[in-house]
Amino acid sequence: MSEEDWQKSIKEQGYAAVPGVLSARELIPVLVSLADLKPLPHRAGIRHVLSHPTVTVVAHGPRLMEIARAVLGDSALPFRATLFDKTPDANWLVSWHQDTALPLREMTDTPGWGPWSEKEGVIYAHAPSSALEQVLALRLHLDDCTAENGPLRFLPGTHELGILSEAEIERHATFQDPVEVLMAKGGVIAMRPLVVHASSKSRSQTPRRILHIEYSSTKEFHGGLKLATV
Repeated sequence: MSEEDWQKSIKEQGYAAVPGVLSARELIPVLVSLADLKPLPHRAGIRHVLSHPTVTVVAHGPRLMEIARAVLGDSALPFRATLFDKTPDANWLVSWHQDTALPLREMTDTPGWGPWSEKEGVIYAHAPSSALEQVLALRLHLDDCTAENGPLRFLPGTHELGILSEAEIERHATFQDPVEVLMAKGGVIAMRPLVVHASSKSRSQTPRRILHIEYSSTKEFHGGLKLATV
């Protein structure tokens, strides 16, 4: 897929598959370094890993930054990273949803933001669509993602509908045909947080590790709310 094609796909569909961002050889030192990040038993992954030295290098590396800035503009920077590790011992089903919560430096009563929560010491709030439209997630695949090990499924175009209620999401999932996206290791799936997506449990014994890095075109939103870097 050419740069023009995946940019068009992100704009129109809310996601795009970008294969071969990193080669298998380039992934070797990344995998070795990330081996010290071990999820707790039966946990889906590890939150807040952007400060890990290797994750920092990957997130700020030219390949991912080029994708992020092509969509968000030259001000795009990473603010959050999560290591997902779907294995036979940590095998989860993710129902249809949008990603609407953002990590923030402090809690401030601001119209359009909330409800608020705290996850592992970090403050979160569900954000308005105006803030989420400035965010792009890049999912770097550290293993092959096949039809057997729980790939993402998308409802194309739903990122343009704003924040949907659970009933609205269910209605779209009932009547709209989903698209399953497979990816070889080293490839990236770029996605807008408001595109409705889901994933099934893995039916394979092989791992499906993904470094999920989120970028924003701004670190401060209307009302003075500032993103936390996690």
